[in-house]
Amino acid sequence: MSHQILLTGGLGYIGSHTAVALFEAGFEPIIVDNLSNSNVEVLGRLEMLTGVSFPYYSIDVGDEKALNQIFEDHRIQGVIHFAAFKSVSESVTDPLKYFENNLGGLTVLLKSMRKHEVHKLVFSSSCTVYGQPSPGWEVSEESELKEPESPYGRTKSINEQMIRDAAKAFDLQAVILRYFNPVGAHTSALIGELPLGIPANLVPFLTQSVAGLRPPLTVFGNDYPTPDGTCIRDYIHVMDLANAHVAAIRLSVGNTPEIFNIGTGTGSSVMDVVHAFERSTGLSVPYTIGPRRSGDIVAVYANAHKAHQKLLWTPKYNLEDMMLHAWNWQKSLGNLNKQ
Repeated sequence: MSHQILLTGGLGYIGSHTAVALFEAGFEPIIVDNLSNSNVEVLGRLEMLTGVSFPYYSIDVGDEKALNQIFEDHRIQGVIHFAAFKSVSESVTDPLKYFENNLGGLTVLLKSMRKHEVHKLVFSSSCTVYGQPSPGWEVSEESELKEPESPYGRTKSINEQMIRDAAKAFDLQAVILRYFNPVGAHTSALIGELPLGIPANLVPFLTQSVAGLRPPLTVFGNDYPTPDGTCIRDYIHVMDLANAHVAAIRLSVGNTPEIFNIGTGTGSSVMDVVHAFERSTGLSVPYTIGPRRSGDIVAVYANAHKAHQKLLWTPKYNLEDMMLHAWNWQKSLGNLNKQ
């Protein structure tokens, strides 16, 4: 019998791709998602991709009674926790929503795991816990954690501490993955990033602009102290990120959480992304230069050596691949996401 892995937020962007990667690695995903930032249609697309109908529960991870019932109904051997609100700008205007959901949801999940003696947890954290690194733009797992720039970043930082404390208190074996910037889509173009409303992230806005669904892309600032004046980030293909979760769920750890940066180790500017899209698709990206956006740091990218060595994980897709797969996904949607 295959190992059952509970995916909270399993119909979201990263969760859905990880469900496929887990299935291909011989695990059985059990999906929980309250559809607050996802679409139930993804479930059918997962079935088209895998030929299997995954167990799915439309509940909120903060619903302790419903969550406990799922643990009782299945022989869950590990949890990958994706379910969280993730908009930096929204967290600034509505911090209490983020504290209630991101901190409360993890609290309920840890209580259920303890009650049902499920010891393995992989947690979605974020490079936002590093803030603006200095000196230099590369961060390793030992880099100083700065005061978060947003309530969203603060919840991730507190979540990490909650997991450390829980691991000391009971037999919790946790792996914390600090994501950099996930982009791209499954090579089948059956699943990808499906933001509700106007995208807050660069790549889906870019692809929707090229598709004529949005106005030209605004590049927020071209006067940063970087080679071309635009912000630098570490973009990682979502399937490379999904495969890192498979490696993490397999990793044996003690009661001190293992932390890994999941990025390519290469910084790419906003204009690098635009040019990579144009090279890989042969299409022009309409864009304008706008003012800097509040809360944006200048640059950050991952030192991912620890993930290479301990997870035996290496990303295989480059920036052109990421852009091509994102565009193939956009084309497959047609006008589905015109909102």
